[in-house]
Amino acid sequence: MKKLYPDAKAALDGLLFDGMLICAGGFGLCGIPERLIDAIRESGVKDLTVASNNAGIDNEGLGKLLRTRQIKKMISSYVGENKEFERQYLSGELEVEFCPQGTLAERCRAGGAGIPGFYTKTGVGTLVAEGKEVKNFDGQDYVLERGIYADVCIIKGWKADEAGNLVFRKTARNFNQPMATAGKICVAEVEEVVPTGSLDPDSIHLPGIYVKRMVVGAPYDKKIEFRTVRQREAA
Repeated sequence: MKKLYPDAKAALDGLLFDGMLICAGGFGLCGIPERLIDAIRESGVKDLTVASNNAGIDNEGLGKLLRTRQIKKMISSYVGENKEFERQYLSGELEVEFCPQGTLAERCRAGGAGIPGFYTKTGVGTLVAEGKEVKNFDGQDYVLERGIYADVCIIKGWKADEAGNLVFRKTARNFNQPMATAGKICVAEVEEVVPTGSLDPDSIHLPGIYVKRMVVGAPYDKKIEFRTVRQREAA
């Protein structure tokens, strides 16, 4: 089956609909599927629920979909560094389900593994546990967290072969790996595609069985969230 599509719009063709749940890889601006996010924005699809560590920054990454009001709900760990995300949440325009980072990763892994829920101590006695079942095991309380299984997963990889076997680059792996398994169909945006058999099997991070569609998104300008510099000292 041919997995490589000519562009992001074609790779998402027939997959998007109003009110859908999307799992999106990335952490800040590191390892985000930029071209796929742009294609979602251009499609005009709305009332989205998006599971992602955060929502990029203002006007970058998922922040673009916040600006166009296409996201109805975020399932995420972090609001900081995105003023529009913060503003919409505090004004009640955006529903946010806060989820600790480790719990979010496990919810996606569980969803992909067919596990409907699991118990964890993380969040017991906090706002995270409100409205959720709490059960005692051996004298300790644990909160029930539900697995996440999306309609579409969008991820960013570094290098893939034509069969969809994928390698992530360093910390850009972040949430991409668990997100890739947590949905009905995974669309991967990569920087390079090589012939099948070119990748060292021991170096593959995500087997191609999880990747249904791919698009080459390069070149990228590698945006930096915040640039910190100091004044040059006088000679």
